[in-house]
Amino acid sequence: MAARSIWNGTIALGEIAIPVKLFSVVQQRRIHFHEVRLSDGCRIVHRRVGSESGLEIPAEQIRKAYETPEGEQVVLTDEEIAAAQGRRAKVIVIEHFVEAGQIDPIYYERPYIVGAQAGGERAYRVLHSALQRSGKVGIGSFALRTREQLAAVAPHGDALRLYTMRFADELVSSADLEIPTLTREPSDKEIQMAERLIDALVSAWEPERYEDRHREAVMGVIKRKAAGIEVETREPEAPQPVPDLLAALEQSIEARRKTAKASRAPRRTPAKPTGGSRTETRAR
Repeated sequence: MAARSIWNGTIALGEIAIPVKLFSVVQQRRIHFHEVRLSDGCRIVHRRVGSESGLEIPAEQIRKAYETPEGEQVVLTDEEIAAAQGRRAKVIVIEHFVEAGQIDPIYYERPYIVGAQAGGERAYRVLHSALQRSGKVGIGSFALRTREQLAAVAPHGDALRLYTMRFADELVSSADLEIPTLTREPSDKEIQMAERLIDALVSAWEPERYEDRHREAVMGVIKRKAAGIEVETREPEAPQPVPDLLAALEQSIEARRKTAKASRAPRRTPAKPTGGSRTETRAR
């Protein structure tokens, strides 16, 4: 079954309107748990109840509300919230183009594939080709799921991708964090050894090599418990800071060198039986 779009609208670039649709490219593969009572496994159900009456409230009677600094509750319907976007509710308005390399990856949030709708194929292809040649990324905004999203539109392969982005005021400055300061600057030799370790670990980007090992480990625990096998639990040991950084770097480089050498070594194949051995077997 073909994937369904999650949003249909328009990319607005100056006087050009390109009808498009968004497709999610992320497949959630988290393990989903539910809650049970420990004594008998009774499943826990969460219901919306009134804070004063304690009675369950039907979904059709529930609305969103905002509490003002004065303590007043302002109740809004979904339609009123959507109306705040006005005519831009279904439009991705591209306001600027920037060099792709200028954007700190911390701003990127979630990727989507942008597809052309009927009638927008040519303009879509023109925008894709122009972005590809220029190395630029289109920056704009649009409404998605009741909130405004900052977005970047960029070419990827034969299609356009849209990345929702974080606003600058959503990010925490490192100056506001308790980050220890250095007691002394690293030496040139330490930096050079670290560079050697980096060089030893350089490889091509192959995303297929990386797997969610935590998810696989949890599934293993689930299967063992389901089979009646007792699961051993213990607190993981936290890595300790190394007392001699230079020695640790040297050990890491040496370990990497041995691993690389072992991977290059030809594998031994079992020796084929000789004619004489076959004769001796028959004789027995």
